[in-house]
Amino acid sequence: MSLAAETRRAVDRRPFLRTALRAGVVNYTAAARSLPVEGETDAIATALRRYADELPARETDSRDVRVRMESGVGRLEEEDRDDALVTIGGASFGPRDGDSTAIVATGEVDAAAAAAVLERLGIEGIAPDAAAVADGTLVVVVDRLAAATALRTVEDALENTVAHGGDDPN
Repeated sequence: MSLAAETRRAVDRRPFLRTALRAGVVNYTAAARSLPVEGETDAIATALRRYADELPARETDSRDVRVRMESGVGRLEEEDRDDALVTIGGASFGPRDGDSTAIVATGEVDAAAAAAVLERLGIEGIAPDAAAVADGTLVVVVDRLAAATALRTVEDALENTVAHGGDDPN
């Protein structure tokens, strides 16, 4: 495998680096040193520059989305699952005077939007109890004390998320 191909492969195994290359915010020499690629640092940095030039620019768009909070959410028993806002595996969450809040976004939401939301919540130190997206609805269940911050974070993430289909690694 050529040095260029090995470098591309190493980058593609690190989505954060690929995203940074697309955004044009990479120190190529430092990135070259961090990659597990055999070769001269300058040659690897050159391969990174060339790969960055070939990647499509990272574009964001504002999505047409409505975001709301639903308080008093908790884990539902089997007989109450018809009221679930989200069900993942064997866990269902919905209205039941619980200690959680659901952040519900409807409209132009997809897997890329969910990924952006979860990444931003992680940066804020918010670990959702559950999250799912399907059929134009995104639901994230968070602790009630984090709800206001989570709501603002979700709204901001959806305003500045990757354009539909804009981060396809292929």
